[in-house]
Amino acid sequence: MTNGRPEERQFVRFTRLNRTLHACMIVSFMSLALTGLTLKFSYTAWAATLSRLLGGYETAGYIHRAAAVMMFATFLAHLKDLFRLKKEYGSWRGLIFGPNTMLPTRKDVTEFAATMKWFVGLGPRPHYGRWTYWEKFDYFAVFWGIAIIGSTGLTLWFPVFFTRFLPGWAINVATIIHSDEALLATGFIFTVHFFNTHLRPEKFPMDTSIFTGRMPLAELKRDKPLEYETLVHSGKLEASMAEAHPPIVLRTIRTFAWTALALGFCIVIWIIYAMLFAYQ
Repeated sequence: MTNGRPEERQFVRFTRLNRTLHACMIVSFMSLALTGLTLKFSYTAWAATLSRLLGGYETAGYIHRAAAVMMFATFLAHLKDLFRLKKEYGSWRGLIFGPNTMLPTRKDVTEFAATMKWFVGLGPRPHYGRWTYWEKFDYFAVFWGIAIIGSTGLTLWFPVFFTRFLPGWAINVATIIHSDEALLATGFIFTVHFFNTHLRPEKFPMDTSIFTGRMPLAELKRDKPLEYETLVHSGKLEASMAEAHPPIVLRTIRTFAWTALALGFCIVIWIIYAMLFAYQ
């Protein structure tokens, strides 16, 4: 920061498509969580109140299904983008097994062990690269959620179609899996993911890079030293720099981000209250 204004040039970490898909994921996930939880905890006062604000349980169902379509579309758009990245890397092998792979590697195991030592003062902070082990975990959690929660949700949405080749009891199983997995995903996102992304001391109170797509160069050196060194040695750092967003854009982004963060914390509190004091 210079005289209260952001640095003129910052490192571009996420593309416009990355940011757009993440924003769509936030809106769809929040909508799914709110509408789904009003049904799961319908016997609580907060769920009944929230349902009325959403227009009733029937309207909440329409919102839930519309948000599901939005999430599926977001996921498919990301898969399409992977094919574009495959061309940039030259092959699927280069994309999947290259230095910037999202797959867990031996290095991630090493960094995890080193991070645990760093937490208790028994070693230095790991030399993180482009993706950390917790970022990879968050990434593949979406694939798991789409596969498990998405498939069971479709089964409940179109029971007549699915029971043409599935036994009737599969609907009951899908109901249980969809409900409990969705609750697990909601709890994880609004606790573990929020902590890893926003509440760590070096990021508190919020990391806006996924919303702006950019981060100060000093932050890149601190958080991703290996990526910074790789870019410098390859001569690609300058090509990855861009002008910082104007203040009005940053204020708009922060308003959206803070709204999502606050709503997420409220949902966690509602879930804890329901599980401890009103669970049926």
